[in-house]
Order: sequence, then C-alpha cells, then structure tokens
Amino acid sequence: MPIKIKKVLLNTLIVVITMSVFLLLTPINKAFAKKVTPEFDAHTQEKQAVKSYLMGKFNPSKHPAFAKVPRKYASRSGFYLREEALDAYKKMAKAARKEGVKLIIRSATRNFDYQKRIWERKWRAQKKSRSAKNKALHILKLSSMPSTSRHHWGTEVDLNAFNNKWFETGRGLKLYKWLTKNAENYGFSRPYTQKGKQRPTGYNEEKWHWSYTPLSIPMIRDARLVLNDASITGFSGSQTAKQIGVVKKYILGVSQSCQ
Repeated sequence: MPIKIKKVLLNTLIVVITMSVFLLLTPINKAFAKKVTPEFDAHTQEKQAVKSYLMGKFNPSKHPAFAKVPRKYASRSGFYLREEALDAYKKMAKAARKEGVKLIIRSATRNFDYQKRIWERKWRAQKKSRSAKNKALHILKLSSMPSTSRHHWGTEVDLNAFNNKWFETGRGLKLYKWLTKNAENYGFSRPYTQKGKQRPTGYNEEKWHWSYTPLSIPMIRDARLVLNDASITGFSGSQTAKQIGVVKKYILGVSQSCQ
C-alpha cells in the first residue's frame, strides 16, 4: 500500500477515535455542568442577598431577624433592631438605670427608603450653585448616603441626643461616662470617635451613636468584600459616590473597635 494512502487512513482513524472519545465524555461533561452550576448560582445569590441586606433593601418590620423595640426603651414607637442587638441593649439599659442613668433610643434601624427620604430632603435644601460633589460632601457631615448607612444593619442605636455638647455636661456627661465604662460589656462600641490618625476619614464624631459589634463587625467585613461605589445608586447625587469614595472613606471609616 502506498505511503500516502497509509497516512490518509491513519489520519482518518485518529479523527474517528477522537470523535468517539468526545461523544463518550459528553454525558459526563453535562453531568458535571449540572452539578457545578447550582452551587455557583447559590453562591452568587447568597452574595447578592448579603449585599442587598447591607444596603438596606428590606423592610425591618417584616424581616424575621428583627424585633420591635418596646416603647419604654425609646423616644417613640416604631423602632426595630436585630433581636440579638435588642436583647443586649435591654440588659445594658436596665444596668444603667440601676445606677441612675436613663438610656433612650432616638433612632435605630433605617432602611434604604427611610435613608433616601432624609437624603433627598437635605439635597433639595442645598444651594443650587454648589456642585453635586460639594452638595454630597456637605450632607455627609451628618447623614449617610442611602445604601451606605450602618443603620441599615439593625445593629446601631442613637442615644438620647444628637448633639455632642449634650454629652459634655450634666446628665449627658454622666450618661456618656457610664457608656464609655460599661457599654463594651454588653457588646456596644462607638464607630464614630474623634477623627485623627486612628480614624482619618468618615463621618464626624458622634457621641450618641453606638454599635452592637458582635453583629456589626462581621457585617463590615462583608461590606469590604461585596460593596463598591458603583453599586450606590437610586437617589439624587448618587453619581458622586464614586467621586468621593464613599465605601472606603465612610462605610469603612470607623473606629478600630468596630472593625
């Protein structure tokens, strides 16, 4: 048999064998794909669920992990916290009361829609001559962008007064000293301490804001992984999130005790 014919037959045989192997393996490949895809989808869905939660895209009154704050612990009815945070807060408030200190929740969980209403009101009040970035920075002195507030998480409480000076004299000072000494025993810490070398970015100091760290520390670590400035949308001036670097400077710009 001529050499050329032998080569043609050999090449044909190789092609036939290759196609046969491929056809035999195809069901295995399909089975493998069926096995892997659901796991990948589940991971993606879980990540999206975490992201949505951190951004406040839920109703705390209908969320199974939240509980309503009893009126006696708050300035008004209608506040919600994560159950674990509320239980710890109740113990802390009772302990404080025994020492003549009355803790009052002035604000707790605020979801995306709630925070958006606050933001939009303040946005409309800005001078029209200001650039969008400067408007946002001005609001950020005291209020969070929707999707970026720790109050979305159900772990944060604002106590007694929204004024640092109130905590510097009289009843306010007594309360602040008690919290500084005892709050950590119940899992609470201050995320917005005085800005400086230890905390160069983020919101200004808030002596009234306390965080339940057994839950909020894992959440801020999740935030570091899943949140980015591009995902901060859905309200006036949201395009400035990327210009400002809101995730790094504000969400992550907290005291060491809350990281």
